[in-house]
Amino acid sequence: MRDHFAGSISYGGTALRLSLQYLNYPKRQEKKPVISIIHAIERLNIWIGRSFGWCILILTLSVAYEVFVRYVINAPTVWAFDMMVQMYGALFLMAGPYALAQDTHVRADVVYRFLQPRWQALVDIILYILFFFPGMLALFWFGWEIASDSWRYQEVSWNSPARIQIYFFKTLIPLAGGLFIVQGVAESMRCYLAMKNNRWLPRQKDSRETEELLKGQADGVKID
Repeated sequence: MRDHFAGSISYGGTALRLSLQYLNYPKRQEKKPVISIIHAIERLNIWIGRSFGWCILILTLSVAYEVFVRYVINAPTVWAFDMMVQMYGALFLMAGPYALAQDTHVRADVVYRFLQPRWQALVDIILYILFFFPGMLALFWFGWEIASDSWRYQEVSWNSPARIQIYFFKTLIPLAGGLFIVQGVAESMRCYLAMKNNRWLPRQKDSRETEELLKGQADGVKID
């Protein structure tokens, strides 16, 4: 009798666990693809941002070299100015989607930071729909036209006698717009999850804000 009673409890517990797993299975399957897409887009923009980060080194070396040859040797170059402008422009454009993926763009969050994640996500998604996506679609559309015209007549720089080709760099305008739009889609999906669960999905961090590091040190929390 005792063995039969114990077997019934074991069978009942197994059936209960299977039932709970069955009930939770669709929910897990529904969330997993969304999170995978968000993280895949973040990894793409993080990789691109890291790659174009080397523009800082090229820009620094170009400035240093130009200053040396201009003021020490008295033999200025004809290409350094265009190099600096193009490196800075490339860095500015391609670092934008990276900063969006890292949530490091400057924002006025005096009131925003006191809201619950659900309401923060609601504010974000409204701003994305009203301002972000129209602006980035315009950047992509008109950037595509600018880059197409530049490639058509093989545009060169008129700022120096070197006549450096710049149509390669103008291609980055629609590319940056497209990456912004893709990252905006990921941010909208992140907002959807936050409104649903009232908590933010952790980001794949590549950099940390100084404020966040100092706060972690003050609280005795180790931040990788």
